[in-house]
Amino acid sequence: MALTDAEVIRALREVAGAAHVLDDDEARTRYGIDRTTLVPPAPCCVVRPGSTAQVQAIVRLAREHGIALVPSGGRTGLSGGAVAARGEVVVSLERMDRLVEFNAEERSITVEAGMITARLQQHAAAHGLLYAVDFASAGSSHIGGNIATNAGGIKVIRYGMTRDQVLGLEVVDGRGELLELNRGLVKNNTGPDLRHLFIGSEGILGIITSATLALRNAPGPLDVMLLAVRDFAAIMDVLRVFTRAITLNAFEFFGHNGLQRVLERLQRKAPLGAEAPFYVLLEFEHQGAAAPEQAMRAFEECVQAGWVLDGVLSQSLAQARELWLLRESMSETLARWLPYKNDIALRIPALPAFIERARVLVEREYRGLEVVWYGHVGDGNLHLNVLKPETMPVAQFAGLCERVTHGIAALVRDCGGSISAEHGVGLLKKHILHYTRSSAEIEALRQIKRVFDPAAIMNPGKIFDP
Repeated sequence: MALTDAEVIRALREVAGAAHVLDDDEARTRYGIDRTTLVPPAPCCVVRPGSTAQVQAIVRLAREHGIALVPSGGRTGLSGGAVAARGEVVVSLERMDRLVEFNAEERSITVEAGMITARLQQHAAAHGLLYAVDFASAGSSHIGGNIATNAGGIKVIRYGMTRDQVLGLEVVDGRGELLELNRGLVKNNTGPDLRHLFIGSEGILGIITSATLALRNAPGPLDVMLLAVRDFAAIMDVLRVFTRAITLNAFEFFGHNGLQRVLERLQRKAPLGAEAPFYVLLEFEHQGAAAPEQAMRAFEECVQAGWVLDGVLSQSLAQARELWLLRESMSETLARWLPYKNDIALRIPALPAFIERARVLVEREYRGLEVVWYGHVGDGNLHLNVLKPETMPVAQFAGLCERVTHGIAALVRDCGGSISAEHGVGLLKKHILHYTRSSAEIEALRQIKRVFDPAAIMNPGKIFDP
């Protein structure tokens, strides 16, 4: 039986407590949207459960009465996956942020889904270990959201995606069933691993309530190098040379116009004497004198080949942080222009041809608009950001970008890539999902959703339509 909004709110307050069900306009706006700006939020209310039992009770209530739920973490997503635009109930996991267990022998940690990523990193560091997933929004994103979107970031080339860190999950699915998936085991060969269905599922199958995650040995002192590179094709040559010479933790790139925007905002001087169309930022462990010497030999090889025009190697931790700031500030710097983002993944050999074809398309279709390229090129991930002119209405800008994105997605398909490397599909990319996923795959995803969410209450309308 369907309930009125007032009845829904009253029922949720009985489950989570009156103080933890919010229905004022400020809360509905704040919790009903992520970092996307194209879809206005319009949730019924926000509920903040404090335990897995409360999450389970909320889901069972929702299933009984056909109440749509939108799981919410730190709301740092860029594809509209956490947007509640159709009167849904937002389920915020922010109260569920406890450290459940630390296991030194196994180098693992179990935390509730609402823990902020940076806090998890701090817990690991306190024991001389490393939680290896890192990105600019680590200070506000939640572990549950990281897992639900299979977050990537700046260390993927060395440590892999979030998926590679997850040893076990506790999930409440759309039936209201509590699933304990893999239980932190390293070996568990008992059929298909359901854990991996929920990693990257964007909340359409259920709500992650806790996770057991692998930790790594903390690295030694880190060196950072910034290079001015002749063109994009040369970036691939530089990657090949440095990968052969040293073990890279990160290999990032950004265009000259993006760097200029960051320098203006941070009020910094240019870090290099030479200007170039692109810049590469790479990180590696110091490992005594060996790694820096090998890195410098790789640098000299790239200079002699004409691929690199200038470069600098950090001489202190402070300088390394200053160099990283140039890359990590990119997204926040560009946010004032309400950028339309393409988050593309390709295999490394396909990158140069894709960039050249995309450059021609972008220059033709976005004539007069500024386009900023940057990304985690060492793992094949490119971010194409189109900046909205101040005088162009948002609707006109979004319409233009959505049209052009079909052309970009077709190029991605032709090059064997993905239309979403790490941001997910959400609301904003589901219209181009077919460029990456076949119709048979999409139908299989629909069938999987029907198994775990038969009432279709979990984050409806995200990734694909029913």
